[in-house]
Amino acid sequence: MSETAIRICNLSKRYRIGAPQQRYQTLRDSIASGVTASWQRLKSLGRSRPAAEESILWALRDLDFEVKAGEVVGVIGKNGAGKSTLLKVLSRITEPTTGYAEIRGRIGSLLEVGTGFHNELTGRENIFLNGAILGMKQAEIRRQFDAIVAFSEVDRFVDTPVKFYSSGMYLRLAFAVAAHLEPETLLIDEVLAVGDLAFQKKCLGKMGEVAQQGRTILFVSHNMGAVRSLCSRGIVLDGGRLLYHGDIGSAIETYYNVTSVSGKDADAGPPKSGFGFGPLQLADRESRTVDQKEGFEVTATLHLAQPVCGFTLLCQMEDMHQRNVFHLRRESSDFGSEKEWQGVYDLRIKIPALWLEPGMYGVYFKVLLRGNLASSRYVSDVLHLDFAGESSGWGAVLTPATEWSMLRQTVGSTESAGVPAAIR
Repeated sequence: MSETAIRICNLSKRYRIGAPQQRYQTLRDSIASGVTASWQRLKSLGRSRPAAEESILWALRDLDFEVKAGEVVGVIGKNGAGKSTLLKVLSRITEPTTGYAEIRGRIGSLLEVGTGFHNELTGRENIFLNGAILGMKQAEIRRQFDAIVAFSEVDRFVDTPVKFYSSGMYLRLAFAVAAHLEPETLLIDEVLAVGDLAFQKKCLGKMGEVAQQGRTILFVSHNMGAVRSLCSRGIVLDGGRLLYHGDIGSAIETYYNVTSVSGKDADAGPPKSGFGFGPLQLADRESRTVDQKEGFEVTATLHLAQPVCGFTLLCQMEDMHQRNVFHLRRESSDFGSEKEWQGVYDLRIKIPALWLEPGMYGVYFKVLLRGNLASSRYVSDVLHLDFAGESSGWGAVLTPATEWSMLRQTVGSTESAGVPAAIR
């Protein structure tokens, strides 16, 4: 049975919105404020003011879960769900309001670009400073120093104060320190978005190496492709509360259900206006996860409360960067020769295997009506799909199944180049 690396019990964090910031006081200030406070309490006797409930924000509320040693856990949720607050509590940057968190061993955290760096110190000095903060001995830091500098690619500037570094250099050095100083638990927030694609790929590869060494990782990200490829388990937060903790595939599906309007309104009736789309969903599938090598069907209903002489129907898929994967178009004449269209119609589109790069995609319908409603346009809710499969690691949109061959040409004959004749 694996040892528990992180245990969280009844953990909550409360913030008071709009509360005045306290400043450091001298002895004279403390005496004066004490006298003033006593006078104010005397004046307020017999009067009561209702508590300002709107000034309280629970960033985390009653969290209870455990993370086993060696697990790689993705922490996902909408913006404001409490992900960063959770990592700050675990990093001992902020204290919980109630409950507690037990963490085994040393922690390395990368929460913001340059967290823990001193601007006036050089890159070399900050490496040793961060190592000392993590409880590392100088011998341990020296052993990893060359690897840290090589990974961060700041060797020319390692003796330059970091206040002159760009945000990318800051990030590379900060990540290299956190990943190489051998903490038992590594906490990583959504900071990789600052780096370029090549550096993101490099960081994900390093996190994979760290995970194989048996260390525990908590990884906060909105990149579902990266989360799926790196993590085996997931934690879903919403409004500071724990919605799910378990298998990463089910965690991603839970996240999509929370963020998808169609997921919340799956049982919704026809549009109030009488026109538009009913729930958009996958056909004959309970899960929103689709394998990249499999085809799938999307279904919806189109409501036409009044007769129209025709329409144009569009189906569109976009990736997480809002790039078009496909944009399909059909005219009403493609579905029959009716003079007028009125009623409720079932829509079903059968999409072949697309071999998309693993990640999050969205499918939705549009309809443009003709006739008296010529200016009317209706757009369906978005169906979020999680494509799973083999990743190219280069951030491409497509990852098709291909066969490669390479043969050496010689005079008078063709010979093998010493590699397999076909590489899938």
